[in-house]
Amino acid sequence: MSWFESFVLGLVQGLTEFLPISSSAHLRLTAAFAGWHDPGAAFTAITQIGTETAVLIYFRKDIARIVSAWFRSLTNASLRSDHDAQMGWLVIVGSIPIGVLGVTFKDQIEGPFRDLRLIATTLIGMGIVLGIADRLAARDEAGGKHRAVRERKSLKELGIRDGLIFGFCQAMALVPGVSRSGATISGGLLMGYTREAAARYSFLLAIPAVLASGLFELKDAGEGGHVSWGPTIFATFIAFGVGYAVISWFMKFISTKSFMPFVIYRVLLGILLFVLIGAGVLSPHAGESGG
Repeated sequence: MSWFESFVLGLVQGLTEFLPISSSAHLRLTAAFAGWHDPGAAFTAITQIGTETAVLIYFRKDIARIVSAWFRSLTNASLRSDHDAQMGWLVIVGSIPIGVLGVTFKDQIEGPFRDLRLIATTLIGMGIVLGIADRLAARDEAGGKHRAVRERKSLKELGIRDGLIFGFCQAMALVPGVSRSGATISGGLLMGYTREAAARYSFLLAIPAVLASGLFELKDAGEGGHVSWGPTIFATFIAFGVGYAVISWFMKFISTKSFMPFVIYRVLLGILLFVLIGAGVLSPHAGESGG
């Protein structure tokens, strides 16, 4: 991998990680359209350490409060009903599905799941799901101004059942094209949570999963020696800087705006992929032979 490729891919990772459009799909597609080798699941996982570091810094006050309350609740029973202490357990519980499924389907994630036809399908499918969830949320918000439809839930109402559902939604993002934030936010909206609550828990839930995945890939890459370390580390720093700016913008965007622009983008991109593959312009396995 060249330094220019790592710059572009790091930029793409930072721009797309937190938007509901799938960073893994866009890394795969950027390489395919540019005629580069597929950067691979290992590159994706390692550069995500950069974007998750941006999450750690952006939500540092929330994270410090949750971690502190959780640790103190281990020895102080009176703190176990505290919302922050409960959030610590809910993040752990919600991380179980992606941990189990990630290990179980590791070979598929690094191989068959990167087929561009599957990515096109998931881009369109999850785009439609996000669109439905967004319309339901918009209906409730509009209804709240004139009549009682249903009141959207905050994170204080999050329990074990919903935490696990969020976790399974996140695990769907193991398939490129689904989008971690897209799946978890859609799940949250369909369960009746506010946009801000769904997005905030989505970002917090991603921290242990992404960092564990990145460290796991670091270990494997160190043993196998199949990663271009200089460019990969450079891309990780680029992803961190761009990712931080995107989080700041996105958290403000979702408080007042619809997700429909992302829905339209996903569907059109998926259709374009099918057209290009059907016309023979793009191979569904473009770039896969490389490391």
